[in-house]
Amino acid sequence: MVSDEKLSKFIEESIRDYHKKILDKLLKLKLKNVLKRKNPYLFKVKGLNNSGELVKSILDAHLSSQEEAIFGGVLEELAIFVCSEVYGGVKSSAEGIDLEFIKDDIKYIVSIKSGPHWGNANSIKKLRDHFKKAKKILGTNAKKQNVVAVNGCCYGKEGKPDKGDYIKYCGQDFWEHISGDDKLYAKIITPFGVDANKRNNAFYAEYEKVLKRFNLEFSKDFCDAEGVINWDRLLEFNSGK
Repeated sequence: MVSDEKLSKFIEESIRDYHKKILDKLLKLKLKNVLKRKNPYLFKVKGLNNSGELVKSILDAHLSSQEEAIFGGVLEELAIFVCSEVYGGVKSSAEGIDLEFIKDDIKYIVSIKSGPHWGNANSIKKLRDHFKKAKKILGTNAKKQNVVAVNGCCYGKEGKPDKGDYIKYCGQDFWEHISGDDKLYAKIITPFGVDANKRNNAFYAEYEKVLKRFNLEFSKDFCDAEGVINWDRLLEFNSGK
């Protein structure tokens, strides 16, 4: 079992890195780069005719997707750290596999996702292919070792974990599987909140500056003299030849 002290130290260091990464990405953002990735037709469907509302909407959506991706990496590294402490788990070099460890004479290969609803049918097929390939490689290299594939999700629930060719563990079940501690999923929540207010206040101070800059740029490039959005100009920039 991982000591509370080690767990807290690892999480607090990871969160410092997380906040630094999201702040760095915020400061490097360019309005036109964000606009190129967004669907202008969706803006109309949502009734975003006010330039300020539109700019805030696209900035928030962009940041949210970035935060999800970066924090997913934090959870993955935490899972690998915990498993390395308890079962000697290691970060896998196999394609599509994040973690390998041995428990009760079983070799587990784990693909870690943030939550249970992470992909479509094609993504799941790709996951199965990765598991199949990794099992084949391990089957030829290991001494008649029993290899079990696991899709581990850091939060959520799964009522039917047996997927035939792999097991899907979510939330409490996943953290217990890689640590042997059925309370671990609850223990990790507190260290994630250390200095949260201070770090978030620093982030939002810079966010307000970026939002102001984006509003000025958008008004200059995509609005008429009265501040009304010029949809023809915006569409041409986003989707024109």
